[in-house]
Amino acid sequence: MLDRKFILQNVELVRENCERRGVPCDVDRIVELDAQRVTQLQLAQDLNRQANEVSKQIPKASDNAQRQELIAKGRELREQKDAAQKQCDELEDQILAIQTLIPNLTHPDAPTGGEDDAKELSRGATPKPEFDFQPLDHLQLGEKHDLFDFEGGARVAGAGFYFLRNAAVRLDLALQQFAIAFLSDRGFTPVSTPDLALTSVLQGTGFNPRGPETQIYSIENTELNLVATAEITLGGMMADQTLTDTELPIKLCGLSHCFRTEAGAAGRASKGLYRVHQFTKVEMFAFALPEQSDAMHEEMRALECELFDALEVPYRVVDTASGDLGGPAYRKYDLEAWMPGRGDAGEWGEVTSTSNCTDYQARRLNTRYKVTGEKGTKFLHTLNGTAVATGRAMIAVIENHQRADGSIAVPKVLQPWMGCDVIG
Repeated sequence: MLDRKFILQNVELVRENCERRGVPCDVDRIVELDAQRVTQLQLAQDLNRQANEVSKQIPKASDNAQRQELIAKGRELREQKDAAQKQCDELEDQILAIQTLIPNLTHPDAPTGGEDDAKELSRGATPKPEFDFQPLDHLQLGEKHDLFDFEGGARVAGAGFYFLRNAAVRLDLALQQFAIAFLSDRGFTPVSTPDLALTSVLQGTGFNPRGPETQIYSIENTELNLVATAEITLGGMMADQTLTDTELPIKLCGLSHCFRTEAGAAGRASKGLYRVHQFTKVEMFAFALPEQSDAMHEEMRALECELFDALEVPYRVVDTASGDLGGPAYRKYDLEAWMPGRGDAGEWGEVTSTSNCTDYQARRLNTRYKVTGEKGTKFLHTLNGTAVATGRAMIAVIENHQRADGSIAVPKVLQPWMGCDVIG
């Protein structure tokens, strides 16, 4: 979240940023409540000082009557102090409830608007395929090669779940192996993360784990939730920790299952593997010094591009518009792969995103760093980026590498793990 002092000193800037992002937040109410909180805090401190002065006078009382009078006065002052402190605490809770809803600041170069206002920045090395036949979508190709079983998945767990079969299992694992090896060679430490996280960790990373609009599966009667991304677990790994500046940046690649309710998601564009309740993902995550985070963000974007160039998948990079940013993101780039079977004549579909969250998550998670030789600590910056979300990556690979006879060419970088150069 944003620093309270920063909000109070930059009310107009914060208000304008909320409007730019389309997030209704009562910034003025924070100012009003904080003024009341300061008043009650000062009153509590003054009453406590008076009570302490009375306590010092009790041993000096001339007789028992005066002693009892001082004791009663001291008790009354402490009761008043406790009441003022209680009101101060209640005001603090009200301020925090509003403060946590305020989104991060927005990079000045990020486009303003909603989903349709994203700005295309570049295209990948692989051009869109020019088929001399009518291309199939991934579901049709999956039926041809017995790759997916959505009906069986629905019988077991409900709509939106599925079984992978045959070559799809090996392709899913090949994508994971490729992404982990790719990132390990570039200085990222591979980490296999828990699939569950505490509610406090989800809230710290900016996810809403409870409530009617949540996308999170929560475990009843516990403080545990199924994670929607390894960003949650990797960020929570350093909660309440203080690192040294010489340790940073720390670059991790996390392997986890991801679970999402996808409440409200529907439509032809979301069919098949594109929007499901469970998938596997390799996620980049970095803890960085503030002066390192912009460069780290560009590095993550470049790595995503390099990875999908290696998979020989056409894509474009877009700068996400302000109204489409998640609360923690200062700036976000999306990679949208060309999916020939999506829509009537092919469409772009998001396959990765990378976000610079500056100190927004670190402040909520209380993750700090200390500069060697200096006093005090500061909040570090966190960044995240998808390497491969296997479901959508499979769509892009299968549909772009299909052939006229219905077979599917396997990208060269995946062949060592697939054990073949063609599916079918």
